[in-house]
Amino acid sequence: MYKELYNSWVENNKLDEDGKKELQSITDEKEIEYRFGKYLDFGTAGMRGIIGMGTNMMNIYMVKRATQGLANYIKTLGAKALKKGVVISYDTRRMSFEFAYATAVVLVSNGIKAYLFNDVHPVPMLSFAVRELKAVAGVMITASHNPKEYNGYKVYGEDGAQMAPEATKVVVDFINQIDGCFSNDILYEEAKAKKIISVSNSVDKKYYKTIKKLLLSPKEVKKIAKKINIVYTPVHGSGYVPVTTILKKMKVSPIVVPEQVKKDTEFSTVEVPNPEVKETLTLGIKQADFKNADVVFGTDPDCDRLGVAVRNDKGEFEVLSGNQTGILLLDYILLRLKETNKLDSKSFAVKSFVTTGMAKLICDDYGVELIEVPVGFKFIGEKIKELDDTGLRKFIFGFEESCGYLRGTHCRDKDAVVASMLFTEMVCYYNFNGKGIYQRLQELYQKFGYVYDTNVSIKYSGLNAMEDMNATVNKIKELKVKSIGGLKISAVRDYATLIRKTATGEVEEIKSSKNNAVYYELGEDGFICVRPSGTEPKLKVYYSLRAENKETAEKLFNKVKEDFEKKLNK
Repeated sequence: MYKELYNSWVENNKLDEDGKKELQSITDEKEIEYRFGKYLDFGTAGMRGIIGMGTNMMNIYMVKRATQGLANYIKTLGAKALKKGVVISYDTRRMSFEFAYATAVVLVSNGIKAYLFNDVHPVPMLSFAVRELKAVAGVMITASHNPKEYNGYKVYGEDGAQMAPEATKVVVDFINQIDGCFSNDILYEEAKAKKIISVSNSVDKKYYKTIKKLLLSPKEVKKIAKKINIVYTPVHGSGYVPVTTILKKMKVSPIVVPEQVKKDTEFSTVEVPNPEVKETLTLGIKQADFKNADVVFGTDPDCDRLGVAVRNDKGEFEVLSGNQTGILLLDYILLRLKETNKLDSKSFAVKSFVTTGMAKLICDDYGVELIEVPVGFKFIGEKIKELDDTGLRKFIFGFEESCGYLRGTHCRDKDAVVASMLFTEMVCYYNFNGKGIYQRLQELYQKFGYVYDTNVSIKYSGLNAMEDMNATVNKIKELKVKSIGGLKISAVRDYATLIRKTATGEVEEIKSSKNNAVYYELGEDGFICVRPSGTEPKLKVYYSLRAENKETAEKLFNKVKEDFEKKLNK
């Protein structure tokens, strides 16, 4: 079957010459099977894959097919939806502009208004623009933090959040009705490209004006801004203009890593453009040491994730985990809201269920409800829509352990521009009060105990990687265990069936969207969770373990990890 599909591509006169040569040059049968063994999955995070020719790859033909499916879905929403249109943005990756342009041409060829940014713009500004322009949908061309070989296609709903699973399923059904990537049902009229509308610069200006209102310590910022040294690297991505713009509006002049400002599709100065990986901040830290700066920021290609390094008590730079940055921002926001009498009973924060257990300790201390949602920032966006948009509650902060943060309701996805602004503000506030960021982090550990958070990734490969990962998770669910590493299991959550079962046999329903994850509650000692990554072929095991101090927590982690892996390998 895959060979027939391969031949149909090679022989199709709609395939460009470069694409034909690429396919004809493949001599490895396994490579052909990988490229044509299935169609690239279009999940709740859209499509993401390696760039190249084939149905299981990211290429212009797959983008056109997906967009035609999206267009067919929009047509069912009525004439108003066509006029409301779709906003399209893209980052600095290979083929990003080409994919974005093709998306816009397919949409206008279908009679749907298409707005296209005239230069790279990050995820949060795309989300903001969808809301500001009152569009029916948005498309972001990006593979986020994945290696340079990847690109992707993410779809957003009219609320500015990544499209909900229910709507995504409908779009996928429309895509699947299109018979292949060269179907005559795919409308692509180059002559209609003149109908594409450039997103006005006024949208950018309103975005900056809106997020600046989120500042909690303007007086402290005004007094300290010109005295602090912050190094920033966009890691060759779309964050350079927006992050430096908002910091300069705060009167902070960031020191930018010159080697990483260029829009480099190869991300040649890093192994992967992922700020979760400490090595990605290496050049920034060198620059900070040279300039005697105290903080280093780094954002990924689509500027929705923020990585941070701060000086520890020895004066050396220490890269914070996404959990550590998250609890610092959460604590700071709650502290300032309380100090300014703006924290009320309606306030709520949101985190994914694999994010640090310390978040609840902090929220409980301030008397604020913390809501847990599945992994994926769209679920945080859903809670904002459900509770804040309706006036029932007031959203104050949402975050995920993978370096994603959001304050404000201006957009409904991770916003590294806002996170950069807030972290800078936090530096100013604590500096004004004679305290460093690292010092504040240690104070939180002293108050709540040390929570050791980490995750271990198990790589999978091949055409059936996702199926193999899900099979492993299902196997784990069959384990009959009462403790792990000496810690008693107080309850087990199965997010595929949405059932939580306690150690005493009580069963209750989990109010959540379904996804294949198994979660072991370890009482006050923390949790362990296993789930397949939704964006790359990795099975992820998350550990969040609480102990008296760091040394004890690390020993506990080693013991728990060793025991859990033994159980996995039985």
